[in-house]
Amino acid sequence: MSSESVIVTVRLIRSFEHRNFRPVLYRNVNLDQTIKEFIEFVKKDITSRTELLPPFRKYTYDTMKIIHQAHGSKTNELVLSLEDDDKLILAEDSTLKAAGVANETELAFFCMDDYRNYKTNPVTTW
Repeated sequence: MSSESVIVTVRLIRSFEHRNFRPVLYRNVNLDQTIKEFIEFVKKDITSRTELLPPFRKYTYDTMKIIHQAHGSKTNELVLSLEDDDKLILAEDSTLKAAGVANETELAFFCMDDYRNYKTNPVTTW
């Protein structure tokens, strides 16, 4: 069984209210790994990325959600769409491929508590 590897952009979301996020590009991502494995890999990787400011490297990220897929439609939300959580939030026990991640997929990586708070009152402060 050959494993498929692709390019994935992970958008680190530090603050929904302040629209504070940074994209990080990952090449040769194996789609056969689980979401949990990919989350652990990204968490470890971002702590060593000197181009990221310390607030992004030290933040408590715990959830990934599909933002956009190549050749698909984009949302007009500046940070992350609040729709379709049941389809787009990735279950940790699933593989990336089974979750719908493909080449040039963009994923949001954020803290679920922050996301829930923002969904309750989706107001930006700038």
